[in-house]
Amino acid sequence: MGFTIKAAGIPDFKRIQEIELAAFETLRSAGAVSGKAEASSDEELFRYLEDNLLLAAFDAGGELLGYAGAYAAGTDLHIGEMDVDPRFQRRGVGRSLISAFLAEGGRRKLRAVTLTTDRFAPFNAPFYASMGFQLLEGSEIPERLKAILDGEVGRGFDPARRVAMIFPLAQ
Repeated sequence: MGFTIKAAGIPDFKRIQEIELAAFETLRSAGAVSGKAEASSDEELFRYLEDNLLLAAFDAGGELLGYAGAYAAGTDLHIGEMDVDPRFQRRGVGRSLISAFLAEGGRRKLRAVTLTTDRFAPFNAPFYASMGFQLLEGSEIPERLKAILDGEVGRGFDPARRVAMIFPLAQ
């Protein structure tokens, strides 16, 4: 399956949100989430656009297969969300999106790429670890990431499942 990673824009918001809702059900099946499925708001997607960090995978026909959004956070690039349509998972889409952000963090001469995710779902922390991300635990977790984790718990995520991860970039 061929696809291209490129910038997404406002016209893609509806499809991005549809993908998030569908991917939520994959997470639910893995026990990573429960409750009502929610997608990123337009405001959250605009935040990624402001930093030119809203990327999507498009097939040859222009169908949006998956997306990732990030933002600059001081000396780091933080990946706020990454979802792939369940019909196209396990085909390299997510890996390509994350790789694009690792390259972008390097181009911007940032210190690291960070994210928060589920500890146990195989397509979450284990997937990111396979790409070189490292778990941050206890005092290693910067305040910025602790605040994100706390916010996730406040939205109903299980704190025992949530972790912060980092990919240090060569300087």
